Amino acid sequence: MIQKLLPYFIIFALVAFIVVLFLSLGKSQKMIVIQEGNTEKKALDVELHKYQDSDCGMVIDTLEYASQVVAPSGKTWFFHDHGGFVQWLEEKPFRDEAVIWVMSRDTKKWIDGKKAYYSLNEITPMGYGFGAYENPQEGFVAFDVMRLRMLRGETMNNPAIRKKLMEK
Repeated sequence: MIQKLLPYFIIFALVAFIVVLFLSLGKSQKMIVIQEGNTEKKALDVELHKYQDSDCGMVIDTLEYASQVVAPSGKTWFFHDHGGFVQWLEEKPFRDEAVIWVMSRDTKKWIDGKKAYYSLNEITPMGYGFGAYENPQEGFVAFDVMRLRMLRGETMNNPAIRKKLMEK
């Protein structure tokens, strides 16, 4: 009788071990997707490999193209490619009131995303191509132009647009 039940006990023990393993890994990671309580609407410190992109779910492993969107309530969402926050924010009821922070490529600090200047042809995590800068340069565009290009699909992910931008 014990020999007949032994395979079931082994399977049960393996399944229990796997479940416990996954539960412990989930608790130890503690990835941050949304942070509440940012009532001052400031840019928050982002610890690499601990924050997750609110649009695509990927882990933020570099700040080069990182962004933050703060709702009037103080909830803050995080992104690893500026195009992702544009797409994500478009359908939110607080879209016009949101405070947007982007990491500046030239000054290496968080700046107001609505006042930033954007390059169009960089190699970014999701391939949209928008790099944020505090200081304007030839060929850079304002926030509203970058937003419109993103919503129209005029990004480096579009082969025709990519070809046109790379020829410049």
